[in-house]
Amino acid sequence: MSLIMSVWGLVLKMPPEKLQRLYVDFPQHLRHLLGDWLENQPWEFLVGSDAFCCNMASALLSATLQHLQTLAGEQGEGSAILQHISTLESIYQRDPLKLVATFKHILQGERKAVMEQFHHLPMPFHRKQEELKFNTVLRRLQHRVGETRLLREALKQGAEAGQGGSLGPPCLQALATLLQEAVAELEAAQALVLKRIQIWKRQQQLAGNGAPFEESLASLQERCESLVDIYSQLQQEVGAAGGELEPKTRAVLISRLEEVLRTLVTSSFLVEKQPPQVLKTQTKFQAGVRFLLGLRFLGAPAKPPVVRADMVTEKQARELSMPQGPGAGTESSGEIINNTVPLENSIPGNCCSALFKNLLLKKIKRCERKGTESVTEEKCAVLFSTSFALGPNKLHIQLQALSLPLVVIVHGNQDNNAKATILWDNAFSEMDRVPFVVAERVPWEKMCETLNLKFMAEVGTNRGLLPEHFLFLAQKIFNDNSLSTEAFQHRSVSWSQFNKEILLGRGFTFWQWFDGVLDLTKRCLRSYWSDRLIIGFISKQYVTSLLLNEPDGTFLLRFSDSEIGGITIAHVIRGQDGSSQIENIQPFSAKDLSIRSLGDRIRDLAQLKNLYPKKPKDEAFRSHYKRELELHCPLPCPLCVIPDFSIFIAPLLLPAHQSCPSFPLSSPPNPGVVHGSPFLPNS
Repeated sequence: MSLIMSVWGLVLKMPPEKLQRLYVDFPQHLRHLLGDWLENQPWEFLVGSDAFCCNMASALLSATLQHLQTLAGEQGEGSAILQHISTLESIYQRDPLKLVATFKHILQGERKAVMEQFHHLPMPFHRKQEELKFNTVLRRLQHRVGETRLLREALKQGAEAGQGGSLGPPCLQALATLLQEAVAELEAAQALVLKRIQIWKRQQQLAGNGAPFEESLASLQERCESLVDIYSQLQQEVGAAGGELEPKTRAVLISRLEEVLRTLVTSSFLVEKQPPQVLKTQTKFQAGVRFLLGLRFLGAPAKPPVVRADMVTEKQARELSMPQGPGAGTESSGEIINNTVPLENSIPGNCCSALFKNLLLKKIKRCERKGTESVTEEKCAVLFSTSFALGPNKLHIQLQALSLPLVVIVHGNQDNNAKATILWDNAFSEMDRVPFVVAERVPWEKMCETLNLKFMAEVGTNRGLLPEHFLFLAQKIFNDNSLSTEAFQHRSVSWSQFNKEILLGRGFTFWQWFDGVLDLTKRCLRSYWSDRLIIGFISKQYVTSLLLNEPDGTFLLRFSDSEIGGITIAHVIRGQDGSSQIENIQPFSAKDLSIRSLGDRIRDLAQLKNLYPKKPKDEAFRSHYKRELELHCPLPCPLCVIPDFSIFIAPLLLPAHQSCPSFPLSSPPNPGVVHGSPFLPNS
């Protein structure tokens, strides 16, 4: 199924009569001709009737008419459609804002109808709208700077011509007002960029659990650079206005502009390549930072700034996030080797970055833990820091960027519990949180989304978990045998239930069991899962209800409930009296399946006949069987080709003149057995 990228794509799936009322003021045929081009224009971000909105509306009217004429020509539309276009031009030429209002009404109505029928809007649509909004804000800012420049120059020319008195205080006040409005709009545009940076950081964190992530920082860099350009122009305008502004007004404008610049600069220093979130001491790792405004401010200094990487505790990270934090020089909580790299510009790559290629955490200083908190629940981070002098005034700028939280381990057996801490933090932390605060309890529905995301990413499959899988997982984590998903719909799950409390009657936590399933499936069962041959997450009791009335030899595959990282086969044995018994074969581990694959083990077991509900096992698992003869014959050989290798190979005697060429006749091999078939030496 193709991904629908636009609202219009969903509109086309709806009955036309549901939308007819929207096209009273604009011909429906022309609306169809415009398609999704219409929603990719900034109609909804033109608010008001000032000069900027009027100019934009006129430009959009021209673009719309031109686009319609082009489409009409491409699609061979007749003179009737051209007449429609001419009529539109005559109607809206006098008042382009009326066209803006018409299209706003149509687009809002289409969105409302789509939400009513499909309950969602395409994700690409949201991204496009955010982009349109920022671009419109930027164009308005550029327009505002132009207005300011024109008024200032008019005042200057009037003063030079001796007309200063006639222009008088109203014009001076208008200039001050224009500059104040322009700075306010710059601050609003900066807020949009800062929000976008926070979203990028959050998406980067979710990617740690397997979520898709658009890593490129190119568009964010362009936005930051465009705002710095506006800042520079406004700074020049404030400076050029000079005595035409009251000293207090001028000082406030300069202060606000400097704060915009400082915030933009410090917020544009990002961790582009995160260190591993489960970090083992004495193990090399990489990390990298990116300075989005480096190309603008660093140029080609004789000595580039040096970025330093230091380990900090959660407490130190919290202090750093405060307005009056300790800043650079924070004591490191661990010894990192090779922890300094220059921050350099790359003109071909259009970026300013520092890549740490050979970092190594030599040792870690553990801090005091809270209550029952274990070592693998202790979160810390890598702090990247540098400083440089900005501009002709040599303004000292300190840059700091904190990595995502990580857990330091010293033994491989701590890896499982450390991954649980990171999974929980990545999934359930909030943007702009105090480091590294995260909820202790979350809705079960969100936990299901997280487990599904992690499973698909870790295993490398497009086949996610199903509602019946989540029911089994809920029964397991809550120790509740309720049989409906509704029973768990509004429940919440705690961190303790996830990875501190031992499951009833077991020796492990829920996460330890689930992670064992992840590892087994990733290593040995990916193709079986993707081919829908494994039910997997299902209880013994439910297996019994499924198989009890099935024919002898019906079987299914489920993950072991009592062991970590095992898969078992449950099958029906039907007695001569017709009675049924469900037998569960001893679970296979990853080690077992590395010796002999699951498919071949199923082929070996004659008592297994049909994969539940009624699929013959050879039909279901044919592509997973190994060609046994070829394993013993290293060279291509016609006698070793088995057209249908799902069928058991009966004992085969090869006459001397048909001996396999892989075994030379001059040196007869010892009798060997290949899947029960002897190779006999020459007589």
